[in-house]
Amino acid sequence: MNDYQKEQLDALMKVRQGLNRMSKADRSALVARAKDYIAFRKSVDDFLHHHFGKICIETCYQSHISACCSKDGIITFFADTVINALFSAPSQLDDLEAMLRKVNQGHRCVYLRPDGCAWAVRPVVCAMFLCDRAMSQVFKENCDAKRRWESFRREEMRFKWPDRPVLFDQLETVFLAMGYRSTLMHLNFSPGLLSVKKKAGLISGPRR
Repeated sequence: MNDYQKEQLDALMKVRQGLNRMSKADRSALVARAKDYIAFRKSVDDFLHHHFGKICIETCYQSHISACCSKDGIITFFADTVINALFSAPSQLDDLEAMLRKVNQGHRCVYLRPDGCAWAVRPVVCAMFLCDRAMSQVFKENCDAKRRWESFRREEMRFKWPDRPVLFDQLETVFLAMGYRSTLMHLNFSPGLLSVKKKAGLISGPRR
């Protein structure tokens, strides 16, 4: 395993341990808290499938030059891991652990399988990625689609940008309260995001 895989595996194992410690009611409460986010993600997926499905399949996946999955590591938030675990079967999470423990043979995302991403709910950075070529091709001829995409980008921030109480911060806090810490807890340990929270009056000083 490389350092990226170790970091991802550490977060996944802590999430699984934490969820297993929770009561069924507490887990159900987390699922309910993520309801609006899952609805947002479905809307994004439907939009991308309608406007970009054919373009992305032909220009990226069939040619094996996918820009969005060409790196062996992608940026994830701890909340991404929590949400994926909440909406995955144990066998799916076992598969992710197995993938992370293997040597990544190519310059491709460690989570990429022949049939696509192994996550049930992909990391938000992946879900919201569109290459310049695809955007130019679609948005040049469809201004309504461009405005809709810009609306999605603004809505994305409601879940992860901590200038107000947001889901991604709340999920990190739940696990911090249980004694778990992860380098993927960006909203509680990233100096830049802590500065955003401080300016918004959500915290009085940096977390140590």
